[in-house]
Amino acid sequence: MEGAQRGKTAMFTIREIYDLAIQIERNGEAFYRDAATKVSNPALKALFEHLADEEVNHIKTFSQKKDALGPAQDRTGLDESGTAILRGLLGDQTFSLKEVNLSEIEREEHLISLAVEFEKDTILFYDMISAFIDDPQTAARIKEIVEEENRHVQLLEAYDHQEGGEEE
Repeated sequence: MEGAQRGKTAMFTIREIYDLAIQIERNGEAFYRDAATKVSNPALKALFEHLADEEVNHIKTFSQKKDALGPAQDRTGLDESGTAILRGLLGDQTFSLKEVNLSEIEREEHLISLAVEFEKDTILFYDMISAFIDDPQTAARIKEIVEEENRHVQLLEAYDHQEGGEEE
């Protein structure tokens, strides 16, 4: 049994990691859908809708990976302390935009700034969990998702510079 982990002690079950990743992506989708209803600029609305759709694709990826787990993989990891450590690292509010009342945001630049911050936090999370992923296929897909999240940041920052960054 010791060789099953190739000398590593898994801190978190892969199922826990997938659950957190799914929640992060749901938070992103909800934010982008809500943001799309708050903006009047058609180009920004389309960008937010596109990003929401991308988050849905990420949810599907992680859900499929989670559903494909076998019973042995599901038990891989430590006890409750692994979950406690992971949740402690992430904090209760991390990756959640619930505290943001989008109806109170008057400037589109602020929405874009929030979105960039969320995407960067998501990238940090995926970089952190990559160290705990033993499956090469899953690691490769997480790397692809990080690249997509980086493209989200680039799209948002390019839009911000194009539309609003020159006003100041």
